[in-house]
Amino acid sequence: MNKILYLRGLTCPNCAARIEHELQRLDWVRDARITLLKEELAIDLASAEPADIETVVQKIVHTFEPDVRVTATPAKAADSHGDQEENARVPQLVAGAILAVTAASIFYLVPERQAIGITGFILAYLLLGYDVVIKACKTILSRQFFDENLLMTVATIGAFCTGEYPEAVAVMLLYQLGEWFQDKAVERSKRSIADMMDICPDTACVLRNGTFATVSAEAVTPGELVLVKPGEKVPLDGIVKTGDSRLDTRALTGESKPRSIHPGDEILSGTVNLEASLQIEVTKASHDSTAAKVVRLVEDAASHKAPSEAFITKFARYYTPAVVTLALLIAVIPGAITGEWTEWFRRACIFLVISCPCALVISIPLSYFSGIGIASKHGILVKGGNYLDALSQVRTVVFDKTGTLTKGSFEVTHAEPARDLASLRQAACYAEQNSNHPIAQSIRAYCKDIAPIQPDTYTEIPGKGVRAVFGADTYHAGNAALMQSLDIPFTAPAHTGTVVHVARNAEYLGSLTISDALRPEAADALKSLRNLNIIKTAILSGDAAPVVSSVADELAMDTYQAELLPADKVSGFKRIIESSQGRTAYVGDGINDAPVLACADVGISMGAVGSDAAVEASDIVLMSDDLSLLPKGIRIARKTHGIVIQNITFALSIKLIFLVLGAFGIANLWTAVFADVGVMILAVLNAMRMLRDQAA
Repeated sequence: MNKILYLRGLTCPNCAARIEHELQRLDWVRDARITLLKEELAIDLASAEPADIETVVQKIVHTFEPDVRVTATPAKAADSHGDQEENARVPQLVAGAILAVTAASIFYLVPERQAIGITGFILAYLLLGYDVVIKACKTILSRQFFDENLLMTVATIGAFCTGEYPEAVAVMLLYQLGEWFQDKAVERSKRSIADMMDICPDTACVLRNGTFATVSAEAVTPGELVLVKPGEKVPLDGIVKTGDSRLDTRALTGESKPRSIHPGDEILSGTVNLEASLQIEVTKASHDSTAAKVVRLVEDAASHKAPSEAFITKFARYYTPAVVTLALLIAVIPGAITGEWTEWFRRACIFLVISCPCALVISIPLSYFSGIGIASKHGILVKGGNYLDALSQVRTVVFDKTGTLTKGSFEVTHAEPARDLASLRQAACYAEQNSNHPIAQSIRAYCKDIAPIQPDTYTEIPGKGVRAVFGADTYHAGNAALMQSLDIPFTAPAHTGTVVHVARNAEYLGSLTISDALRPEAADALKSLRNLNIIKTAILSGDAAPVVSSVADELAMDTYQAELLPADKVSGFKRIIESSQGRTAYVGDGINDAPVLACADVGISMGAVGSDAAVEASDIVLMSDDLSLLPKGIRIARKTHGIVIQNITFALSIKLIFLVLGAFGIANLWTAVFADVGVMILAVLNAMRMLRDQAA
């Protein structure tokens, strides 16, 4: 049983993690998860819902974020609550800075009025830091003794006690400036991803009572007719009934090339109609549409934390108490030994300022948040930061063949004429024009420029082929057994696939090889994977060994296994894992490959727009049939992972250095501010490189 609440104005990943932790300690809560993008709190109730649940949650939330509102309804896009908070903080910073500068001028330039200057510093401090002090008091009352608000409060009040008035005010000013910058960065990230997901209109123009009327998209039911004009987004999935146009599918698949659409074609919500009006028969309700499914995937991805993200959350829980304890020891033990209580108390305050873990607890979730958003913009849906992390460590990629490396449909791939190509194509067209077999259909598509004529007689020869008679000419098309039965000499083709030999009367005209053609981008995608240091590639297929071998050779695969049943694919995949280094990914169509997708380190389904089975079975969904999305996704994952490692290494290294310097009295409060606020700003800027680099 779940209860959904909304935390209006929540931007801090660290606060979100602490709110989750506090809620999970309640007896009636089995689990609590906050999705920062939606500002949504999902509570898995272990028992009946308390009557005052909103009040209880509000109390816990206000312990960490006094300005966040708990509601039972989601925020609307036009809600300006976050902007109001941001606009309120700017005057606070400006007024505090002016008051601090005025106080400093009096303090240093008019020595006889230093008392006024000190009073000015106190007022500036209260103006700038009242909310920090209030939060610190609330955390103490709620027995949450260790967080950055308490660290800053103790450190700055300690600075006042030791006579370092300007430094205390400057620390609070710069800390608040850093917090404002942090909120701006997170909000920008959230808005950027929200813009990416704003792919479906809220209204639809539906035919009712003989006229088209604009109604809510949620009110349209399957079977109704919807009108989409040029330039409008398609509101619901459906089938085109009238109209020919082209669609911009970038919002769903990342493909820049428009796709032609005609009557009878399937059309997906979230695409943009470019040229002519279309009338669409709706096939799915709004909440089941492709666009809604994409939005839910991206929104829910934030709740699946990567190992690095989970580590930082847990790390901060133990790190802060540890540094507070060390600060107490620095203040007490050396002070007792040397008698210089003021000096060692000052060093302890500096130590506290330096120790704030903001850089880590903000920048790491923001990095994954940005990586998932950029991937979704390119048509790569990642179900969580943990899967993005796993993808960055993939060193072996295993592919299904049919529909993944190949197009999944038969076509003529090679023609080997005995005399000339024109005679071969004409004879094949005449022989196969009345057959409904998939092989015959592929031959007719290959010869579509030749006008067919009706035969006098047409006969299918079971297990061998067909015969068509046109006046004095008799055409045969079929396999080698047919040619042998007719005593017509033939030549074995040089290519692998289904071979159709063609003869007119007793003359052999040549052969056509029909096969499942490779995707045009497959070779380049495999080359890109090898350039990304993917050390092993393999194919697992149920197709015949010669066919799979041919594909493996053409794509320079390291290994392949053919003629596999679904159960055999799982055991074959496990054998590959045993001999592989790093993580192993499996790429399939997401339906018949579900067992292998489930046991892979990273299950990737491709071309899965509209496929519920694909979305459920895989960890990552490539929304189009373009294999080049796979190396692009790996590059995004590795860049995200690299930024995370950079931030962890940078923040911990700088803090460790300055903590040692602070303990030995070498660092002062100004350098402490750099070690805290400066490192946080640099780490957040580094994390936001993902959003700036749209091509990843």
